[in-house]
Formats: sequence, structure tokens, C-alpha cells
Amino acid sequence: MGEMRKLQKKLRQIENLEIKITLNPEERLKISRKAELRSRLAELQLQLSGPQQTLGIVGNGKKEKMKRQVEDTPEALPSQTPPASKILKGELETRAQTSSGPAARQTETGGREEIGRQQETTEPAKVSDHRRDVSEGCPAGADPDRKQHLQQEDVEFTSLKGSWEKAKFRLRLLEGHSDIVTCVVAIDNLVVSGSRDTTVKVWHVPTATEHKNLGGHSGGVTCLSAPPPEYCKRLARSLSLSDKERFILSGSADCYVKIWALSIGQCVKSIYTFNAVTALCFVPEEDGYIITGSDGGKVQAWNWHILENCQSINAHQEAVTSIQSQGPLVFSGSAEGGVSVWENRCLEHDPLKLLHHWSGQVTGCGGGLGGRLTLSPRGDRVFLAYGQAWLKILHWRTGMMSRLTNHSSITGVTDCVHQTAGLLIGSCYDLANGESTLNLFSLPQCRYLTSLIWDDAPRILCFAAWLTGSGDHRWVTGGRDLIVWEQLPSSGKQRGDVTAKRDSRLDTTVLESEGDTDDEESDDYEDDDEEKEHQSIQQPLDKGSSSWFRCVLQ
Repeated sequence: MGEMRKLQKKLRQIENLEIKITLNPEERLKISRKAELRSRLAELQLQLSGPQQTLGIVGNGKKEKMKRQVEDTPEALPSQTPPASKILKGELETRAQTSSGPAARQTETGGREEIGRQQETTEPAKVSDHRRDVSEGCPAGADPDRKQHLQQEDVEFTSLKGSWEKAKFRLRLLEGHSDIVTCVVAIDNLVVSGSRDTTVKVWHVPTATEHKNLGGHSGGVTCLSAPPPEYCKRLARSLSLSDKERFILSGSADCYVKIWALSIGQCVKSIYTFNAVTALCFVPEEDGYIITGSDGGKVQAWNWHILENCQSINAHQEAVTSIQSQGPLVFSGSAEGGVSVWENRCLEHDPLKLLHHWSGQVTGCGGGLGGRLTLSPRGDRVFLAYGQAWLKILHWRTGMMSRLTNHSSITGVTDCVHQTAGLLIGSCYDLANGESTLNLFSLPQCRYLTSLIWDDAPRILCFAAWLTGSGDHRWVTGGRDLIVWEQLPSSGKQRGDVTAKRDSRLDTTVLESEGDTDDEESDDYEDDDEEKEHQSIQQPLDKGSSSWFRCVLQ
């Protein structure tokens, strides 16, 4: 297994080098070995493809392969984001119930040292799956209502699975960016994309044409966010624009957040943050807040009404790579694998209050060099993607961790995770053969539905989704290519359309407690040669800001 880990590390490095704008001779030599390394990795996979190869979560359909299926719990999360009042009420109840438990809570003013002490006492515990296979029956003496609920749940899942097994998508390439697409958002019939080529582009989806080219950043664009219409209306009035004007926020390595008016294609406001911006989100609470993350680990809050800074926090040790909001809550994730949960108290100064901070040791996402964590919150859970063969799931109130297999081989890496209309979607890229896949799971149970894969699929680094007026899915994915996905009727297919296909190796995937795993991959493994390779790749990138953004878009 040691050789496989080293090969995977080298292939990850090569993938990261390939998306650099310029390469030195040593880097070109490393890339030239890609085919050789992939071939060797494939040989090792074949050697381990017998009964001794287990991921602990993916089986071959036999019950003995599923030795770690986790116990069920009665709680099931709703399909929609809970109201803000319920989220905070649950927070208070959880504090009262678990204040004496082993998962210690961080205090409001604890600081890094206090956070570290509490993390050391936090032991990831078993996390339950939200369903059990009804065909295996319920435990003796189970509540009849519970049994009926499970049966109904299984019937609904079977119907959903059947509909997705027939799903078809037509792909349309949006051409115009000259470098990696790092972020995408969707607004009505428009897609907005940001790229390392420093531009923000607006695309008209029905015609798959470029609608606007928004140039103004002097560094690569790292993140985008779209404020809700009611907040756009306030700003539009102050600028004497139409009440129907929509705005987009863009963050860049040039330390600016820019606010663009889409109808006129102009930057109407700029915020200088003094740090390379690597993540941002809009929080639609009270006057509205822009929350930004920097390449140095800083989290900052900006008042939407007056566009002034109202808080700056040194929240993480490395670059903040993902920020998402859920009601009054803000979730930030960083390159070192840490996750922080904040409550927005809507104050004029210091609106963000730290509720919890879980380190990379707790999340299991730490240890990689220059990693990129993306997150997607849902109720009490946060789904995490961090370049591994599985999705991690953090129960953010308690620090409990579980994981869900997103690839049938340990050579797969998960780049991004997204939720839409009762679906959990994880992108996956196979280091061994360069194959890219989208895996679909049902929510809230996290049961595997199907996969979407096509020839010469590019690596997917960012994802956005919405529903059409007829209820069909429309997605956009970014990375090397920017692609729009249009769901088609079940009948009829053209050449090039993508048809859903189930991966039988993922059929028996269940949520697994991190505490039960004894074969998890460790990103800490290195020998002397490997360490030298890392240094040779990283050394020129450590000088200056946004090294994560410039070289390690995984």
C-alpha cells in the first residue's frame, strides 16, 4: 500500500502541475512520467483487486463485505434547509444535552490555544446512517411506526432510483475562458463563471453564447456569489438602476471583491480587502453581509448596506478555500482541513460569533500539502470534499465524523460537493486513468442513485445547479472546460448525450463511522524522495500570496 500512496501523491502533483500557466524543465520532466506512473498504479490495483482489497465502505454485493454498516437513528433531516429559528433552537438544545459529553465546545472568546485544547479532547464517535435496508428487516421489537416509515422510505427511494437510471443529459461547451474555470453560479437563464484568466463571464444558457465579458480584476478570479433579488433591489436604488437589476460578487487574488451589475456589464463597487480573496459568500440576514476568506486564513465580514468592514478574524492556519451560509450560520473551511461554524448576530461590529471549530485532525481532511476543502452544509451536517475517494460528513454540533464512498477505487479524488433538489452530487476524478465522474446520492439518506460519466470528461472543480420551469435539472460544471448540462426526456437520444449508469461497486455504499475505520488513507505518508519532490514543486510558490490558488486547484 505504501507504493500506491506514493504513486497517488506523484499523480496528484502532476495533475496540479498540468494546470499551471508556465512550467520549468524539471516540471515538464515530471509530467512526462504521467503515463508510466499510471501504468504502474494500474498494475498495483490489479494485484489488490482480490478479496484483500476493501475500502470498508464499498463492497461486492456480499454481506460479508459490509461489515461496518452503521446503526440507524430515528432522526431524519428535512429535504429543505431548516428555518433560522429552528437552527438556533437546536443549537441551544444540543448545548444543554451535551455540555458534559466528550466532544467539548469552543468558547466564544477561546482563541487558537483554547480551540486546540478542546479539539484534542474531541473523539470522533460513530455516526449513524439515516436508513437501514428494509429487505434485511427491522430489529426484533422495533416500533411499528418506525418500521412503516422505513418501508415507505425504501419505496420512495426505489422510485427515485428508477427515474434516475433513465436520466439523460445533453452537454454544451461554453468556450471563451483561456484558463481554468474556478467558480460558477447560476442566475435565472444566465451562468456566471470566474476564471484564473482574471475575467468574469456571463453566459446566456438557452443559446450557449457569451453574454458579457466582465474584465477588471488584475488577478485570477477565485470565487463568486449572487445576492438575493431583495438585496439587489436596495443597491440598485442607491445607484439609480432598475429595481430588477441583478448583481454578482467576485473575489480575486488581486485582493479585491467587485460588485458587478449584470444588465450593464459594469463594476459598480469595489472592496479592497488587503488579502488575496480565496472564498466568499453572501449572508441574507438583516442589512446583508459579505463574508470573505483569504489565502492567509483570515475571515472578514462586510456590511452590504455601507460596504465597510465590520470584522476581521484570523480563523484558520492556511487559506480559506470554501465559505457557505445556512440561515444565520456561516461555515468556513480551509486548506489544512479545518472547519469553523459561526453565528451571524447581525451586529454593527463583530457580527460573527464562533460556535465551533473542528481541526483537520477531527475532520480527517488534514495532512495533505496545499489541499483544497470544499463544503456544503445541510442542517446539522456538513458535507466535505478534500481530494479523497470519499465524501466526509461532519456533524458540526458534536464533531462526529462519517464518510461516504464516492469512488470505487482509492485512486479516486473528490473535488467538489453540491446539493440540489433532494440530491447530493459529488465529482470524482480517477488519478489512475484520468476518468471523471459525477455520482448522485439521495438526500437526506445519502443512498447511492447513479453515476454520470462520458468519454474524455474533464476534471470538474466547481459546480452549480438549478431547476427549469418544467422541473428538469440544469447544471453547469467548471474546470478545464465550462459545460452546461441539460436534462432530457427519457425518450430519444443523440450522439454525445450522457446517460446515467449505475456503478455496481457503489450499490452497497453506506455511511460509515470514522471511528470504525482502520484502513483509511493517510496523506501524511512520505519518504525522503517524496518530500524532496514536494519541496521542488512548492518552493517557488510559497513566496507571495495565494499559492493555493496558483498551483493546487485539485
